[in-house]
Amino acid sequence: MYPGFIPHWKRSRHNDCRSRADRGVHVGIGFAGCEADESESGFEFTSRDDPEGGFGFGFSFGGGAFGVRRPLRFLAYKLNLAEAQVAELARILDAIKTERAQAAVDLRRTLSSFAEAIEGDTFDAAKANAGATLRMQSAERLKGAVVTALGELHRLLDPEQRKLLAYLIRTGALSL
Repeated sequence: MYPGFIPHWKRSRHNDCRSRADRGVHVGIGFAGCEADESESGFEFTSRDDPEGGFGFGFSFGGGAFGVRRPLRFLAYKLNLAEAQVAELARILDAIKTERAQAAVDLRRTLSSFAEAIEGDTFDAAKANAGATLRMQSAERLKGAVVTALGELHRLLDPEQRKLLAYLIRTGALSL
């Protein structure tokens, strides 16, 4: 961003916060709300639930690799996890994140193979088959990683936390 634009941006954000406060929307930290309420002493941060779509602690429903914007914080908060559980959950989510990143790389490779197969004067079935095979192998690895992660989550959580996680998955608040 051009440095000369920053004061204009801050002013417009500040005005947006004021207009939200005038409508009765509580200003604080959140995805859909304003970042902070400016006061004489600097910035005063508060947490809140925003009725316009954001969730008060930076969570948003939808988007992101695991279905929410910040899956670790979201699950730690919603499931009321202990510190040891949060550390293990971070490891599980990292494994899924790595596998999804590899699947994205494989997807780009398959698209490249498909493009090369159709690019020439004649259709190259071998390249198309190689791309399709790579896509299937990638999907199988991702399937295995998700099933493994769900098994580890089952062992990690107590029965009440499992019920709440199943509810979050069923309602679409969390997507795998």
